[in-house]
Amino acid sequence: MTTYEKSKDAIGNLSPEQYRVTQENGTERPGTGEYLGNKQPGIYVDIVSGEPLFASSDKYDSGCGWPSFTKPIETAHINELRDDTLGMVRTEVRSAHGDSHLGHVFPDGPQDRGGLRYCINSASLRFVHRDEMETEGYGAYLDQVEDI
Repeated sequence: MTTYEKSKDAIGNLSPEQYRVTQENGTERPGTGEYLGNKQPGIYVDIVSGEPLFASSDKYDSGCGWPSFTKPIETAHINELRDDTLGMVRTEVRSAHGDSHLGHVFPDGPQDRGGLRYCINSASLRFVHRDEMETEGYGAYLDQVEDI
């Protein structure tokens, strides 16, 4: 079984933007994220710990300016916390093992797919293409990714 954890090496390899988002609870500017328009099959993993977070088959265009997903690939890899900063109450999404700030979840997603919108910063993610999933140790999640 794979162990996912936050390490000094992983933190040291982050770009300034990735560090600001994941370690300082930042938010990238809307419409600027690397994975916003990504339509390739694969999974999105925590940039810090590598834990699998979201599948491309659950990604959709919500029009909010950030990559959006209907559900996590495995709920055990996601922590949801109350966030009452900025004068509003929201639900923050963090990776369970890397403790990276990922974004927020809202109850305005597609009703036919569970009704949730996980609004996630690209800077907190690394994309693993379907063709590389087995090699990188994510073969167990191939059934959650659409065929090419």
